[in-house]
Amino acid sequence: MDLSPLQQERYQYKPKLPALLKNRPTEIKAVLGQPTSAYADADELKKLFKNNFGAPIALFEPGNNPDAAAVRNVGVILSGGQAPGGHNVIAGLFDGIKAANADSKLFGFLGGPSGIVDDQAVEITGEMMDAYRNTGGFDMIGSGRTKLETVEQFDKCIEVCQRRSISAIVIIGGDDSNTNAAVLAEYFAEKQTGISVIGCPKTIDGDLKNEYIETSFGFDTATKTYAELIGNIERDADSAKKYWHFIKLMGRSASHIALECALQTQPNFCIISEEVEKEQKTLMQIAKEIADIVITRACDGKTFGVGLIPEGLIEFIPEMKTLIAELNDLMAQNESEFSALPDFASQTKWLKQHFSKESAAAFDSLPEGIAKQLLLDRDPHGNVQVSLIETEKLLSEMVKKAIKARGEKVKFSALHHFFGYEGRCAFPSNFDADYCYSLGYNASLLIANNLSGYLSSVRNLAAPADEWIAGGIPLTMMMNMEQRHGALKPVIRKALVDLDAAPFQAFAANRERWARETCYTYPGAIQYYGPASVCDLTTKTLACEAKKN
Repeated sequence: MDLSPLQQERYQYKPKLPALLKNRPTEIKAVLGQPTSAYADADELKKLFKNNFGAPIALFEPGNNPDAAAVRNVGVILSGGQAPGGHNVIAGLFDGIKAANADSKLFGFLGGPSGIVDDQAVEITGEMMDAYRNTGGFDMIGSGRTKLETVEQFDKCIEVCQRRSISAIVIIGGDDSNTNAAVLAEYFAEKQTGISVIGCPKTIDGDLKNEYIETSFGFDTATKTYAELIGNIERDADSAKKYWHFIKLMGRSASHIALECALQTQPNFCIISEEVEKEQKTLMQIAKEIADIVITRACDGKTFGVGLIPEGLIEFIPEMKTLIAELNDLMAQNESEFSALPDFASQTKWLKQHFSKESAAAFDSLPEGIAKQLLLDRDPHGNVQVSLIETEKLLSEMVKKAIKARGEKVKFSALHHFFGYEGRCAFPSNFDADYCYSLGYNASLLIANNLSGYLSSVRNLAAPADEWIAGGIPLTMMMNMEQRHGALKPVIRKALVDLDAAPFQAFAANRERWARETCYTYPGAIQYYGPASVCDLTTKTLACEAKKN
């Protein structure tokens, strides 16, 4: 296979580990703390997770653990969308179980969770693993979005694990994938299978986050990739001086990506969905605020600019949030009836008969193209696919109308961009290469300590890797009950942008100046070689949080 020079060099990179994890696995033990609860709905979750709810937080310390040396067969699953560093999680897991006992085996289930149900797997050998170290993508074993949620699926998982003598499963995924992991761990415990389930926190969206999961893997690489592109566009805008660039950034719900990219590049505006929701801003209010920035800059002789828009914005705008919630419920309860409607006109008529008065008015106010996008195929959870809604075009059109309504003769030419797939499979940054490898190695130690229903946790991430703290947190600790497909389901709660936290406050303190002045910064490409001050940089988000603490 032909390799680029960078590929060849990255294969040789040796990821850094927390100091403790450099000890032999038999010399590392898990110390368990006090019982935990959940974010919310503890009583309901306790009934659903009788075996695993309330498990204590685990912290690794030096100590004797002879059980670590046992021969183990472990299965690994990549679940959900791609994120940079997934291969290094597998590498850390592989090296961890082999360090404990060279006869242990790692099986990669192919194509995501469906691989374990269909018993499609490959044994990962040293030669195979070495071909994927420090590389982007999930192509080593593939990923998928199959949900593990039925008794039939769970029983099939048990059957496959027993046939292959697998005693542990590691699921690498986001909030929904790790919800699957929690449910599977509970079922295995109920059936007394002895099979443990460990999760690893993956999502470039950054919304799998708490005190013990300071960031999800892939966020660092993805935001640095997007920030490079934004910086390039800013340089172009400042050179041409004639376009306003409306840039939509991936992030299904939370605005962490948009906020991080704003801190890295200092655009003229960045909308934070969580702030929009808190202040109950309408679409028109948002458009008018952007129009004010456009007009002010034009008066200063600057008929150009750059703005960032989170992918999930539309769900945080009050009238749109209500509309989408009603639409999701209607689709879940009347899917076959709605699917039989022949065209957009008949769909619109049917919806208006079932919508509340407010939602009918909101739907009517949308351009037809945007309204049609709301009715496209649902995501795997039965919800509107917000990534298909061209919010950036909707906003620029509304800004244009707002400027015209004020009678201002301002030159306003908009260009549109959506950065999503560009960042999901990038070569992982040194930070993500190190963090992901540590998460995988750490997962092997959770297994070696006979724990199940835990999420691999590596924290103190703003410090050098030697000082990172390794352990695990119970998956149920991160859960609450949410409406899915018209019914309440246990899920890991998405962590949204905290408006009181240091990263948002740093942004809020500077955005007025960034709006009027041209303060663009240009992060450039991710650097893999050179001084640590350049190559091992954490995100601005982690740096702000560490400084605050």
